[in-house]
Amino acid sequence: MTSQKSTLEFVSWNVNGLRACRKKTFDTFVGENFPDFLCLQEVKLNQEVIPKDDFGYAFKHYHLADKKGYSGTAIFSKEEPLRIAEGFPNGDHAGEGRMITCEYDGFHLVNVYVPNSKNDLSRLSYRYDSWDPDLKDYIISLREKKPVLLCGDLNVAHREIDLANPKTNRRNAGFTDQEREGLSNLLAEGFLDTFRHLYPEKTGAYSWWSYRAGARKRNVGWRIDYFIASDDLATSVREATIHSQVEGSDHCPVGLSLSLG
Repeated sequence: MTSQKSTLEFVSWNVNGLRACRKKTFDTFVGENFPDFLCLQEVKLNQEVIPKDDFGYAFKHYHLADKKGYSGTAIFSKEEPLRIAEGFPNGDHAGEGRMITCEYDGFHLVNVYVPNSKNDLSRLSYRYDSWDPDLKDYIISLREKKPVLLCGDLNVAHREIDLANPKTNRRNAGFTDQEREGLSNLLAEGFLDTFRHLYPEKTGAYSWWSYRAGARKRNVGWRIDYFIASDDLATSVREATIHSQVEGSDHCPVGLSLSLG
């Protein structure tokens, strides 16, 4: 498929519990859109309750956390990958089911759920000193072999226009200088934020809203879900979409159209 189909459709969605999301909009959204690649974060499953459904996909793979009902990622695709890897090659950051890498003919697809720094910022140093540098180095190593597409909940709003209230959130998790620097460091190595690549100054474009105070209805949100592409895919990016009308989670799905070949 990756060598025969000119335009590929990708969707990434932090479902905040797949079973709960399926009781709302998940099945309808997937059935109506049926992207070539579907990447999920925070599936919050354990081995005993993985759905038998494949949602019409030829390939599915779950990477779950050791702790039941916590974290977890999944990838569905219309094509079997050449190779699959869970987590980091050296085994660092294991146990939380945060990353899946699938290699296809033309690219690596990396689905990631980046750790939250927590309200008290107790995991900020872990993010800044360990996770973010390791993710950057890993993505760079993959790019040495073929182009890379990284997607998922990166748990950071990169620029001030990526959240509704930047001034009052400056020192809050998801918008600290350290977290923003971590993403800047990755982009500086030859990667691009595909949404900002196409829409550099678009405001009010968010992918996550707090459940409090009617934030979603008022569009008081954050853009923390991304498709990050290696620069060699820049000319292949056709569209980047935020499906803000799709409910079912505190995050909405984000999409990417990529033309290859």
